[in-house]
Amino acid sequence: MRKICLAVAAFLLAGLGVQAGERVIAFSQMGSENNWRITETNSIQEEAKSRGYRLLYANANDDTSKQVSDVEDLLNRRPDLLIIAPREYEGLAPALQAAREAKVPVVLVDRSAQGEPGVDYKTVISANFIWEGAEAAKVIAAKFNGKPANIVQITGVPGSSVAIERQKGFEDEVAKHANLKIVATQNGDFTRSVAQKTMENIIQAHGNKIDAVYGHDDECAIGALQALNLSGRKPGEVVIVGIGGFRDAAQLIEKGQMEATILCSPFFGPTTFDTVEKILTGGTVPTFIQNPGYVIDSKNVVEYLPKSF
Repeated sequence: MRKICLAVAAFLLAGLGVQAGERVIAFSQMGSENNWRITETNSIQEEAKSRGYRLLYANANDDTSKQVSDVEDLLNRRPDLLIIAPREYEGLAPALQAAREAKVPVVLVDRSAQGEPGVDYKTVISANFIWEGAEAAKVIAAKFNGKPANIVQITGVPGSSVAIERQKGFEDEVAKHANLKIVATQNGDFTRSVAQKTMENIIQAHGNKIDAVYGHDDECAIGALQALNLSGRKPGEVVIVGIGGFRDAAQLIEKGQMEATILCSPFFGPTTFDTVEKILTGGTVPTFIQNPGYVIDSKNVVEYLPKSF
């Protein structure tokens, strides 16, 4: 009877494209909208391959409902563990519930999702988004050094944990400086073209009264810069700070067209699979694992550029 059961199990696994004894990890990526996201995907795929794991991959193409559906499909293929890069915080709750019901452990990367830490997911591996937002505000505060400044904030995907926390960190720090004033906060969707259009609308309302722009990522910051350039503002005339560490942003910092970016590393592969292996071997992991970052500006950009992505 035991041999028959083993044979049936092997047959079912083979039908799913899985070899008996093979460790299978599923990865649900929210999208591939920019080079940061592509670099993250490559890092996880390369690390899985180097450690001998079979990686099942799904790309939600920046669609929350598709990502929930992707997770359900991946769970049907019986992975040993599921990695999710969530598009939205609340929107991914059904996906975490499905994983919990399937008894598949979950590791969240680069963003969080609504659920109970240690129960609905084992850990979140990400940057400290509140710290990133606060650092961006500190760069702007230092640049104006007590002089009045009107700031535009171009936000990321509405409802995502990263946009929520980067906004909170920034606004909490700005509130400490009486000379700084946020005159507009609008969505840039972490996308250069969307951010440019958003900034064009803001320029119509505020014109030359804009002194600084904070983009929730470098795509938002660069989109805003493009709109400012088209409006006739000179490069460097408006202080622009982003988050990410994209090569495009680093090059603009080197040229004096952007003030700074805060590094948010996309190289999640090694840390993620160190964590995966601890979980699969019965070890315990903290519910939050931080990817550290730092400010990139004119003082260190030349050193940083060879490492940029």
